[in-house]
Amino acid sequence: MRSSTRRLRDMAVFAMFGALMFATRVAMQGLPNIHLLGLFTASLTLTYRKRALIPLYIYIFIEGVYGSYGTMWFSYLYAWLPLWGMFMLAGEPPLGNESRRRRKALLYMLLCGFHGLSFGVLCAPVNALFFGLKSFEGAVAWVIAGLPYDFIHAISNFAMGGLIIPLSALIKKLNKNGLSI
Repeated sequence: MRSSTRRLRDMAVFAMFGALMFATRVAMQGLPNIHLLGLFTASLTLTYRKRALIPLYIYIFIEGVYGSYGTMWFSYLYAWLPLWGMFMLAGEPPLGNESRRRRKALLYMLLCGFHGLSFGVLCAPVNALFFGLKSFEGAVAWVIAGLPYDFIHAISNFAMGGLIIPLSALIKKLNKNGLSI
């Protein structure tokens, strides 16, 4: 396949994943902090490594256009990077050894859960800036007030994390069978 055709296909696939991330977030917006963004970020990172940032930032751009670049959007510019980084470090699941694969699946679930639990802390700097929290104590109070939502976020991310290995395997299989990236 020619290089320019391949690049065009890559961009189309990444745009599709960015749009899919946005569509699933909108479809689930009635549920507080329950979404598939961690699942997609993790699966795409395991599959595409550094290039997983492309669909992630396409999603963030769409989110900004849809949500008028509100305070959460500014947090999104950096709040997803720790999850991406953790999965860059965690690496792909081992082939064959089922016991090691189960341990890796549990690690993925824990990483997603931890990211959900820490999301309020990750967003605190932007909240402090936009909402005039002039002291460290004010920022801490803001984070504590959001803990119930962070717990929901952690539990749902943990549960969705169980789908990371199957989803990344499916994406890799699609790549082999014509969804060339």
